[in-house]
Order: sequence, then C-alpha cells, then structure tokens
Amino acid sequence: MNAIRLATKYVEKPWGRTDLPAAYPDGQGRQIGEVWFDGPDGQHPPLLVKYIFTSERLSVQVHPNDAQGQARGLPGGKSECWLILDAEPGATLGMGTLRTLDDETLRAASLDGSIEHLMDWKPVKAGDFFYIPAGTVHAIGAGVTLVEVQQNVDVTYRLYDYGRPRELHLDDGVAVSRAEPYTRAPVNIAEVDADTLLRRDEAPFTLALERWHAGSHSLDCANGPCWFVPLSGRGTIDGQPWAAGECWLVTDSATLTVTEPARGLIAQS
Repeated sequence: MNAIRLATKYVEKPWGRTDLPAAYPDGQGRQIGEVWFDGPDGQHPPLLVKYIFTSERLSVQVHPNDAQGQARGLPGGKSECWLILDAEPGATLGMGTLRTLDDETLRAASLDGSIEHLMDWKPVKAGDFFYIPAGTVHAIGAGVTLVEVQQNVDVTYRLYDYGRPRELHLDDGVAVSRAEPYTRAPVNIAEVDADTLLRRDEAPFTLALERWHAGSHSLDCANGPCWFVPLSGRGTIDGQPWAAGECWLVTDSATLTVTEPARGLIAQS
C-alpha cells in the first residue's frame, strides 16, 4: 500500500478541551489539547500533523531554526503553520510582538509577565492560515480549533506560562527569539483561489490546499512522501476508506476517490 493511515495519539494539556469533535470519540471527557498523527511505528517522518483544541491560552513560546537546533544537539529546528478550523467570537492568536524587543527586555518581560501584553494578539476566524517561522515569538489563544503542520522536532522553549507550574526555558528561548512584529499577511482559504499555501522558497516544507469534485483523482508523491489531511468529504485512497479528521502518509502516487465534494491539505517535506 502506498497510503498509510496514521494512528491517532491523544495528548492531554492543561489548556485542552473535553468536548472534542465526533471524529475523536476516544478523547471525549478528557482534557485533550492535541491530537497527533505521528509514525508509522518505528519511523520518524520529517513532518508532524496535529489538531489543536484550546480552552485557555497556550504559553508564550518560541522554537529554534535548523542551525540553532542542531547546535543544541537536536536533529533540526521547528517551523510550523496553522489553519484555523473553528474560532469562538473574540478568539486570537499571539504572533510576534507589538514592537521589537532586545534580549534584555524580552527576558525581563517574560519574568514579570508583561510579555503577555507586548504580544500582538490578532483576531482570527475559520479559514485563516498563518505560517510561523522558527524564531517567531507566539502563542495560540483560547477558543480555537486548528490543524498544525510542523517540522517533526520536539522542541519548545516556553518564555511565559501565566503562572502555570511548568518549566520555562529563558536562556534558550531568548537566544533563538526574533521578538519583533509579525508582518506576513494572513490568508483565508475561503477568500482566495490559490491552492499553494507554502512554497519551498519560504518554508522548509510545502503545503497546498486541494479541492476535489466527486470522482477519481491521483495524488502524485513521486518526489517524496506526502501527508494527506482531509478537511471535508469522504472516499477511498488506494481502496481504503478515508474521512475528515484523519491524516494519511502517502509514500508514492495513490488513487483518491471522492464520493462528495471535498477539501484537504497536501504537505511535503
């Protein structure tokens, strides 16, 4: 089989939710913040896909780039992107700071909590897409459901966590931060026709939004593995049933059948 359905891993978080969508019945009643699609077993693919569900703000945090991560003994760094699937009224994402902060100011603001008010909390709605390059100081706000595609390196440096009893990483975090305004223009997938969300020249992976009508289609992943993340619809892939809320690793070309109009993300490292 060229298409492998990735297993669902539920991750409990203090800011998670107990009311997950119906696609995740095993997480109901638990404080689930993330659903991971990693693997297959024994493998560590270069990308990781997650669904994130928030009831409170996540920590203010930052990730290193590849060179910085490797200098710290990691396989690389972590850039990521977010597609908002649902947002409560007033929901926000913290992306960048309102003004450029030097290292000393960033450290002091993280220690006294004023970093929360120096973050640029941008209002968001369903369909909004954002790319978060390594080094961007960021935080996901409350009342958001999103799908995240990231480099598969487990490295997060917390700068501030609202008094929660979790470790901070100020030395590493300040060292890799670009505490400056986030200037990349947002894209809403309901308002644009372009399928390409991320290009190779701007990110360490590519991401496309695909729209399929009912029928048979080809997923061409001959240049390396692809991640198929269905957002709506249902059908089969290489004869196996797929549905929204899943994630599939496609190791080569695969045949996708669609029984109703569908949308999905295709990521490639």
